[in-house]
Amino acid sequence: MAGFSIVLPARNEGANLARLLPEIRRLHPDREIVVVDDGSSDDTAAVCAAHGARCVRHPYSMGNGAAIKSGARHAHGDVLVFMDADGQHDPAMIQALADKLDEGYEMAVGARTWDSHASLPRRAANYIYNHLASYMAGHRIADLTSGFRAVRRRHFMRFLYLLPNGFSYPTTSTMAFFRAGLPVAYLPIAARQRGGRSHIRLLEDGIRFFVIIVKIGTLFSPMRLFLPVSLALFVLGAGYYGYTFATAHRFTNMSALLLTSALSTFLIGILAELVSALHYKEAETERRQVERARQPRRDDDLPPPGSAAGS
Repeated sequence: MAGFSIVLPARNEGANLARLLPEIRRLHPDREIVVVDDGSSDDTAAVCAAHGARCVRHPYSMGNGAAIKSGARHAHGDVLVFMDADGQHDPAMIQALADKLDEGYEMAVGARTWDSHASLPRRAANYIYNHLASYMAGHRIADLTSGFRAVRRRHFMRFLYLLPNGFSYPTTSTMAFFRAGLPVAYLPIAARQRGGRSHIRLLEDGIRFFVIIVKIGTLFSPMRLFLPVSLALFVLGAGYYGYTFATAHRFTNMSALLLTSALSTFLIGILAELVSALHYKEAETERRQVERARQPRRDDDLPPPGSAAGS
């Protein structure tokens, strides 16, 4: 595996980092460690300096996703390994995740085992999110919200503009990789007991995860959302028409509304597919232009001696 950087978003995690950074440094003495201090009021920056980690500081708390984006921009490795700063993720699994990319995967995610989730409501919520996201992405997603993952930097940067500033960057990046046709691997991990209090709010962030699943799924595969809704409206409309025709021998306004809504939803889905295709084509064109600009010009690309530039 080529050089990789380890990125940790942190907000008031000084006590946890004091235990975690020596573990990481012992296992990976030569790797770049980037800690993004997201407006902490504790000694996070001092702890980073004491253990040889680069500290990128936000002047105020901008959110976990914003910290991830800052870390990705400041890290130098061709591979980025993201992990939480609260001690939940075992540094011994870093190399296993990074090595998975050598097998042809572009992202490797540490999938928490069922008993690793903190509470029964969170387990149930993750079960629902994983199945909904699997349907929207068209691939099995073992752990949608795990923040322990290794990615190839060049692919991750393509989707940086999609990532929200809150706690749902794992959801967005996973859905984006799958819908872009990039292979994703899952490695089972046992999450350790975190130190301190979690910053995630189950209800508020849960609703946000659901919205992001639908939004990203709609962006990359709109008909997976619009077609089932259209079919459901059509079945309801046709069924209600059959019932009213059999009982009252007439075509009701409600039947017309349901059938018209079914057709409208289907047409919106078709338009969304076209917009999605254009969006993806534009993004791919921009990516290729950037990659071409970064490559040095070869001698065989130059015009032959004596030829006119415009001929």
